Amino acid sequence: MTVLRGRVLPPLIAFVGFLATWQAIVWIGGYPTFILPGPLVVAERFVQAWADGTFWPHLTTTLAEIAVGFTAGAAAALPTGYVLARSRLADRVVSPYLVAAQAVPILALAPLIALWFGTGLLARAIIVALVVFFPVAISAMVAVRGIDRRLLEMARSYRVTRRQRISMVEIPAALPGIIGGLRIGITLAVVGAIVAEWTGGEHGLGVLINLARGSLFDIPLLFATLVLIAIVGIVLYGSVLLVERWVVARS
Repeated sequence: MTVLRGRVLPPLIAFVGFLATWQAIVWIGGYPTFILPGPLVVAERFVQAWADGTFWPHLTTTLAEIAVGFTAGAAAALPTGYVLARSRLADRVVSPYLVAAQAVPILALAPLIALWFGTGLLARAIIVALVVFFPVAISAMVAVRGIDRRLLEMARSYRVTRRQRISMVEIPAALPGIIGGLRIGITLAVVGAIVAEWTGGEHGLGVLINLARGSLFDIPLLFATLVLIAIVGIVLYGSVLLVERWVVARS
């Protein structure tokens, strides 16, 4: 019970304080709803958007983009990070290009990707994958490089094969760092999906944001959509965290 209180009460108190401060700013400033709606107004609009089905098609589209893009980006990043960690030549050749690609804002690349691949699921998943790739690859590289040399020497002394060394020594030893990168990647995947949806399309939470602040001019709906995006990010992050605990416990 004491541990539960220590984990739940601080964020709960901080959340209540945030809502109270937000409402106080609205009251003191006298802001109209179309400038800064209060938390009660946003909560009411949030419930209404669920009840009338406004959120559902946009949410499913965004989740599909995140699932496909994150899976593709992580699947490409993990072996890349391993190769960079184990090959100095690959590190010297590939790393500068990775850094250069990361330095280019995804907002600048998104219109080009939409031009080449359209505004459907493929283009959006590519954008998400690009956002996810770099942090996951670097985390995997750092995790593999940080493996205790004594473990590798022990594996050599037992004359294990390369495949056995990777599966039985390197992956378990690097797993916490790798999954830490995946935690970062899943939250960035949400950001990538929203950015991708700003390039066009009919559905997606990013599209809904544009509609709410544009043609609909429904600012409470805009704030409610932002709340939903935050919830999606928290749930996905928590899911990866649970997977991490399960995998680490088994390994």
